[in-house]
Amino acid sequence: MTTLFSPLKLGELALPNRLVLAPMTRSRALEGNVPNALAAQYYVQRASAGLLITEATQVSPQGVGYIRTPGIHSKEQIEGWRAVTKAVHAAGGRIFLQLWHVGRISHPDFHGGALPVAPSAVLPDGEVFTMNGKTKMVTPCALETSELPGIVESFRLGAANAKEAGFDGVEIHGSNGYLLDQFLRDGTNKRTDAYGGSVENRARLPLEVTEAVISVWGASRVGYRIVPHFSGFGATESDPATTFGYLTEKLSALRIGYLHVTEALSGPGAPAAGVTRLSPVLRRKFEGTYVVNGAYDKDSAEAALARNDADLVAFGVPFLANPDLPARYRTGATLNAPDFGTFFQGEEKGYVDYPSLA
Repeated sequence: MTTLFSPLKLGELALPNRLVLAPMTRSRALEGNVPNALAAQYYVQRASAGLLITEATQVSPQGVGYIRTPGIHSKEQIEGWRAVTKAVHAAGGRIFLQLWHVGRISHPDFHGGALPVAPSAVLPDGEVFTMNGKTKMVTPCALETSELPGIVESFRLGAANAKEAGFDGVEIHGSNGYLLDQFLRDGTNKRTDAYGGSVENRARLPLEVTEAVISVWGASRVGYRIVPHFSGFGATESDPATTFGYLTEKLSALRIGYLHVTEALSGPGAPAAGVTRLSPVLRRKFEGTYVVNGAYDKDSAEAALARNDADLVAFGVPFLANPDLPARYRTGATLNAPDFGTFFQGEEKGYVDYPSLA
């Protein structure tokens, strides 16, 4: 029977277990959005995971929407990440970089006064933290059709830079109301060109980005993340079953290494009452490795694997607070309690100081 501790082949990568470190923003990057030297320690501490996925990482300056989040578009950023991958590999781990562009979830403070970009000029609901504190988001500037090849190229260059930095692969951030998700959803995409209207058109940019990233890495080293039931920032979708079903089928046809689907079983991130869970449906549409995420614990993760609802399970908060989570789950050891106040601040505190069993 498949368990969390069963090995798995992900393309050419041999994963020793089915636990994945979920991508989690930690807001510790240094000036120039360069990964903090502490990041190497942070990821090494968690290298016993079958696979590590980094925090979301901007593919260009235009993709920034949060303070102190790392990038993968400058020489200094590449070198910062190279120190991380070298340390993780020395510890026996495997690590993918998550490629990110926030789109409209940003503010002119990050862009020298210029508006954030998006598929359409639709005002997001909410606030962002900038260098000047908590600030209301603004109505973004709609990207011209002629600008979209540049977006695709920024993801391709980010993928190439990740390869230069020594990663084992990349995950495309296509979820949580960020740029690629904004193009996919009919609530945020009001375009009338070839990138708007029908689901085929709305999925065009995400698929073009995926093909560009595959051109760098090969399909088996590329993952794609979606959150079908996400509704933050006013990111709505009238028919998620059709929209995410179509995208999943196309990603499957591209034979990417994995699809990473976040859908909580209950609570925040779960479908609303009376709404059908999409993850089991998408599982049947995707022929590659299927990763689930969404407030799983050991028991619910083992159950998902036993039902064949997933091949891998990604853990966020439990892995943040327990760097040796696989060992704790294997032995039944007590888990550390997370310190929510240090998730996005604190330097070493709440970042690299959680105790391990050793």
